[in-house]
Amino acid sequence: MENTKTVNDKIFLVLKGLAMGAANKVPGVSGGVVAFVAGFYEEFIYSLKKVNRKAFKLLINGRFKSFFNYINGKFLGLLFFGMVVSYFSVSKVLDYLILHYELYVWSVFFGMIVGSIYYINKDFKDWNNKTLLSLALGIALGLGISFLNPAKENDNLLFVFFCGIISVSGMTLPGFSGSFILILLGNYVLLLVDSVNALYDTISEIFSGNFNFIYNETRMRMLEVLAVFTLGSVTGLVTFSHLLSYILKHYKSITTASIIGFIVGSLGVVWPWKKTIYKYTDNGSFLLDSRGEKIIENYKRYIPELTAETYFAIGFILLGFAIVIGLEIYGQKRKKHA
Repeated sequence: MENTKTVNDKIFLVLKGLAMGAANKVPGVSGGVVAFVAGFYEEFIYSLKKVNRKAFKLLINGRFKSFFNYINGKFLGLLFFGMVVSYFSVSKVLDYLILHYELYVWSVFFGMIVGSIYYINKDFKDWNNKTLLSLALGIALGLGISFLNPAKENDNLLFVFFCGIISVSGMTLPGFSGSFILILLGNYVLLLVDSVNALYDTISEIFSGNFNFIYNETRMRMLEVLAVFTLGSVTGLVTFSHLLSYILKHYKSITTASIIGFIVGSLGVVWPWKKTIYKYTDNGSFLLDSRGEKIIENYKRYIPELTAETYFAIGFILLGFAIVIGLEIYGQKRKKHA
């Protein structure tokens, strides 16, 4: 279990939440990989599983302390606090870096995922026919998802609820990027850009004493979409955690092999050398989101020529790999001194 006794323990857990939040925001990268590599994946899943009927009974009966202890509240609270802070800070920095240094950012993530595969695989010794088949299926599924074409945007509330369930999968399933799945479902911009911007605008207007947004049909629709998306996300988080805790308990080796395969397959999404394909309107101009930015449709991957830029990118891949290995070494040292 993660220690939350000292101030340092709490700070490091918040930092892990920051890393998970940043990873979840980037299409192709999974917050679940961070949890897996940082060594708190199983505790995360089992803690989420505690959000059940018994927990709600404790909450309804006003037994808040018992509820907090039952769901491992200190651990989950610090972790989710880090994720929320990340959404308003680290993820914004990532947006800037991807805009100006796209190749190098993807290179670092590619290296980190390769490092994650090495890290998970080196301690996994239970290779047999079943686990090898699980590995192959995981790779095939990961690659298959990588090369799917996106659907069109759809704000039907039932579909939005489904998107919420799917989007949190990146937190619970290592290698499964919720953000990338939202791109494939056609709703990345609607749910992670437009509706969030609508919430920002609404909050700022409320603080300035302006409540005219209630007469703005578009704004109210966006807030409705965001509310349903959030409800779907919470539902998905609890549902997936119950399912995964059962699978981890009864089929741990097969699950781990599948996760390794899925992460290998996800390398197709974060391959650094790719050209961005944007959506166009019927008259041939770029389709823009509510912020006036071009909407990404997919990526076209290619093998790079050996230029100075390519060597720099390879250097960043090695940096990403080194970050994961460095975190592993640091984690082992902390365990020895704990």
